[in-house]
Amino acid sequence: MDDLVKCLEALGTPRVTLVGDFMLDRYVYGEADRISPEAPVPVLRAVRGDSRPGGAGSVAAAVIALGGHAACIGVIGADPPGDELKNMLVAGGADTSSLVRPNGSATIVKSRYVGMAQHKNAQQLLRVDSEAGYVVSDDARLTLRAAVRSGLSQCDVLAIQDHNKGLLTDSSTREMIQDAVSAGVPVVIDPAQAADYRRYRGATLLTPNRFEAARATGIDIVDDETLDRAAAQARLAAEAQAVLVTLDREGMYLRTSAGPGRRIATRPRAVYDVTGAGDVVLAMMALGVGGGLETATAAALANVAGGLEVERFGVVPVRREEVLDEMHRMIGLRGGKMLSRGALGQKVARRRERGETIVMTNGCFDLLHMGHVRYLQQARELGSCLIVAINSDDSARRLKGPSRPIIDQRERAEMLGALECVDYVTVFDEDTPIPLLELLRPDVLVKGGTTDTVVGRDLVEGYGGRVMTLDKVEGLSTTQIIDRIVGRNG
Repeated sequence: MDDLVKCLEALGTPRVTLVGDFMLDRYVYGEADRISPEAPVPVLRAVRGDSRPGGAGSVAAAVIALGGHAACIGVIGADPPGDELKNMLVAGGADTSSLVRPNGSATIVKSRYVGMAQHKNAQQLLRVDSEAGYVVSDDARLTLRAAVRSGLSQCDVLAIQDHNKGLLTDSSTREMIQDAVSAGVPVVIDPAQAADYRRYRGATLLTPNRFEAARATGIDIVDDETLDRAAAQARLAAEAQAVLVTLDREGMYLRTSAGPGRRIATRPRAVYDVTGAGDVVLAMMALGVGGGLETATAAALANVAGGLEVERFGVVPVRREEVLDEMHRMIGLRGGKMLSRGALGQKVARRRERGETIVMTNGCFDLLHMGHVRYLQQARELGSCLIVAINSDDSARRLKGPSRPIIDQRERAEMLGALECVDYVTVFDEDTPIPLLELLRPDVLVKGGTTDTVVGRDLVEGYGGRVMTLDKVEGLSTTQIIDRIVGRNG
């Protein structure tokens, strides 16, 4: 995981030429707390709506959010939905100069109706697809192939998302792949739900999900053995270097030409909505492969990014910073949350740019106990990032006496980092946290109710921050615990 963090931090800005079916996703949200008297269906009382790039547009948004550059190649209608889609892509930073808009072709629109009971628990009730007017002429295909050839000279990877809407035919897809291979550009493909992967011959990598891999190979995936056979057969059919099968909450399975397949496990997650997960996986794989990473390394990064996406409702692009933060959380039990002062300053600056509220507390936290845990949980509720600054062993001795601390600073930091409510831990050797406060300038400084004096109050309130004192948990303190141990054992 440490190596993955370094790889992602050094990835740069890979250039992705993206070909696919660009669509407009619309969402209508409303209250759905009663059944229609006309039919046994929910009544949706619409309260708001929004639109997002869909299909290959969702991949473009994901590429940009993950730190890449996306040049979009496809067909959209010369209609208001097409205008809306193109404007969103441009606003997000995508290159849309190669989106063809022929007269007579309508933009594909997917409208999702989402019900909420008591303003929470969003649940998709119905999806309506409008694609009858989507037409791709032979002239449009010639224009698109010329755009692909031009784009290959300026990109690091060709990404193809195939929704089987008519844009990508057997012949046009093979021609694009051949052009990329001739130009020395890798090709990453999210395949259509098709029974034949020969359309994708020569691709570098395919990223089907479990259902798509099963349909393409005719193998019912029920265990590791059938999963491996399906992945191997899909790779052979496409004559691809690798196939990455996505498995929702079970992670991924990578099968390459080099040898046996391997599972890429994920941490347990609450899968809220799988919509968009495949788009994020394709985007991360394109950036990884285009950025020169080994396929297995790119797949491990895509596994983390896709895992974050399924925890959200709808298609919400995952940012590179979020993937990095997630990996830091995943290595937290091995001390990954413990940061030097300089590294912590960079993390705080990045979170503040995203509008997050930074909370900081400080103390010795010797002999971690339930009073500490409750206090830290309450402190985390005051913002979106909790920093715990602990006194070094030398600082604690000066403050508490020569017999303290009982637990050394490394172990104290690791135990605190194991708490989910704690985002970062740092150690200070000064007698007070003033230098840290001057550097980090937290929005909220929190102190437990064990003292009437809050060191740093004037500084924090002086720049507009807040100082909060939380109630002490009676009967729970390190000193009291030590006294009980001594009293019982002499």
